[in-house]
Amino acid sequence: MTHTQRKFRIAGVTAAIVGLLVQTSPAQSNEAALVAKAKGIHDRVIKLDTHNDIDIANFQPECNYKQRLTTQVNLPKMVQGDMDVSFMIAYVGQGPLTPEGYDAAYKEASAKFDAVHRFTEKLAADNMGLALTPADVVSLHKRGMRIAVIGIENGYPIGTDIKRVKEFYDRGGRYMSLAHNGNSQLADSNTGEAQGYLYNNGLSPLGREVISEMNRLGMMVDLSHPSKGANLEAIRLSKAPVIASHSGVRAVGDHSRNMDDEQLLALKKNGGVIQIVGFASYVKTDSKERTAGLAKLREELGITFGAGRGGGRGRGAAVAGSTRVCPVEHDDGSAPAGTGGRGRGGFGLDMLSAEQRATYDKKMAELDAKYPAAARANVKDFVNHIDYAVKLIGLDHVGISSDFDGGGGIDGWNSAAEAFNVTLELVRRGYTEEQIGKMWSGNLLRVWSDVEKVAKQLQKK
Repeated sequence: MTHTQRKFRIAGVTAAIVGLLVQTSPAQSNEAALVAKAKGIHDRVIKLDTHNDIDIANFQPECNYKQRLTTQVNLPKMVQGDMDVSFMIAYVGQGPLTPEGYDAAYKEASAKFDAVHRFTEKLAADNMGLALTPADVVSLHKRGMRIAVIGIENGYPIGTDIKRVKEFYDRGGRYMSLAHNGNSQLADSNTGEAQGYLYNNGLSPLGREVISEMNRLGMMVDLSHPSKGANLEAIRLSKAPVIASHSGVRAVGDHSRNMDDEQLLALKKNGGVIQIVGFASYVKTDSKERTAGLAKLREELGITFGAGRGGGRGRGAAVAGSTRVCPVEHDDGSAPAGTGGRGRGGFGLDMLSAEQRATYDKKMAELDAKYPAAARANVKDFVNHIDYAVKLIGLDHVGISSDFDGGGGIDGWNSAAEAFNVTLELVRRGYTEEQIGKMWSGNLLRVWSDVEKVAKQLQKK
């Protein structure tokens, strides 16, 4: 073969390979078009997450959300995932129903209010603004800003002083749940279902007054965490639409933190919205046998969530100024040594003696072998909850949330940086841009606006 022949042969083979690489199958072309469509939609709609927990140690001059921390939410990750709005949560775990307990809870909640104000007004004033109204959200978004809104998880810090509802509203709180893990002075918790123990049999008299005051002020009533009885009573009493800031659908995932059809239909009648949560163990639940085994083990070891007990998951408990390594994320996504995790406290495991912990570990190993945990939930599993809710109560009553930095996260959506994957799956399911926009933010903003309108009417009386 001559040199010229070899040149032509090589050129021919190269052209053939290039041709094969350039060619795409119809399926590949369709996938590329679908991804492009989803990216366009994701870029145009306002993306709002109604539940992101915070740690006040990450809102300091030397360590804050302007940095790419190991937290699931921070400004770099919001920018990467094109997330627009984060409801930052003033969460306090349930403690004793005593003056001392209420005082400690109030101080903890206050520190979180201060942290969000410090970040949006001083540390990142050019990057993120605090929204007090739905109109603020739209205005800040048009200016290209990321947006924070404050939500309150657990009415425990109210104590017995209803004036604190207005104080929290004046400090920026725009929704509040009346309980968390453990019955509060205002409402029973969903945890009472497993325990068979309810403190208030729904709402307490003070809890009913608090709902009335929230309606008057324009603060959204949040149904995530209280018991079914408390939720149905809250819906009946509320003169304004309510929200479930981070809950799932019980018909799809049988967990007491998820809402059954009766609650969902009541929420629809009320005009409210459920923000479906990307919390793996709510999205995809374990078998009933495993769940029962876990409950029995917790009971044996005294790991419970009664009134004034448990619930303190350690989120945001770090003291500003304490010795601590700022959890800046390494290039490989890992955390620096000594930063620890999100501080969930193992649902009381940290309170066990060494002997009790050994018993727990042994029995957990036996339970794992007999009834393995469900595979971790993914974005498809998550959207199954959305599909069910849309079919049952209509798209106008369904939204999206994550519970990031409070235990939330699923495969494919484990931080704000991966938000596009949710939009992509919604497009795969056939939802339109208008529908996706409603679920990402439109429905929640509508409910918030309706709550404001009711408040104005009540304030005229």
